[in-house]
Amino acid sequence: MTITLNEAAAFLKSREDILILCHASPDGDTLGSGAALCLALRSLGKKAQVRCSDKIGKKFEFLFQELPEQEFTPKTIVAVDVADEKLLEEPLLSQWGGKVELCIDHHPSNMHYAERYYVDPKAAATCEIIYDLLKYLEVPLTLPIATAIYTGISTDTGCFRYINVTPKTHRIAAKLLECHVEASTINHLMFETKSRDRIRLEQQVLETLEFFAQNRIAVIAITRKMVEDSGISEEETEGLASLPRQIEGVRIGVTLREKADGSVKISLRALHPLNASNICAKFGGGGHPGAAGCSLQCSLEEAKKQIVGACEEVLDSE
Repeated sequence: MTITLNEAAAFLKSREDILILCHASPDGDTLGSGAALCLALRSLGKKAQVRCSDKIGKKFEFLFQELPEQEFTPKTIVAVDVADEKLLEEPLLSQWGGKVELCIDHHPSNMHYAERYYVDPKAAATCEIIYDLLKYLEVPLTLPIATAIYTGISTDTGCFRYINVTPKTHRIAAKLLECHVEASTINHLMFETKSRDRIRLEQQVLETLEFFAQNRIAVIAITRKMVEDSGISEEETEGLASLPRQIEGVRIGVTLREKADGSVKISLRALHPLNASNICAKFGGGGHPGAAGCSLQCSLEEAKKQIVGACEEVLDSE
């Protein structure tokens, strides 16, 4: 059922031993939301822990410096920035699928799988919602909480460059800066720091670049062999999906990534007024108008054929 933020806060205040779930292939928003909420709940004297099916990347480790492990048997399951519980992936999906009691999210494609959910598609990031939730939890905005929230907002808005940014986004960011968040350090780490291995992978990926629909669609592919040969973590591949969209004249950028289970993960980036989420919804995925994703259980070539065909249909209907 849909609930208000006040009701979400009341629910959290009434519960104990809270496990906060993030989606697989975690980004700054799901991890920032999880860390900020966990810090807030612990400040209320509750036991809380954040979990993700994938290892948390090195560049996000700073979010959890103030969150040492706590041992407890979870009694309350919460998901943040998880539009569909299948995005939890294994092993979390087997453990907690069908058991999420509260979901806090900003994706318009949210599947309403939780017992209670608060979804605000107008929020630029789930971390914006967590910021508002603090008021109802009656938790002060400390520097660690502000740092986690800023990280989520900055990463989900492309450092405040994307169409999802609103006046409220900037007002929240200003409040976070007043808490002495080190914004320049966070943004340098998130957007301007790459390992040598990541640069070498980027070179390989760009060699796969193809254009379709009179150069309005650009496609790149990341194979399992590329990732294994590079020696980098899955987390370091984050950001590659933005490369095709940066090319002049490209309306839709497509990134295909082979997964260990044989599926192909598709990341779509579209320029306004095109809607990436609507395209991905045709394949059981979703997201935002500007950025969305889905997965196909087929070969890389077949996935490319299907997604490019769907993108071409949208462009032809303009």
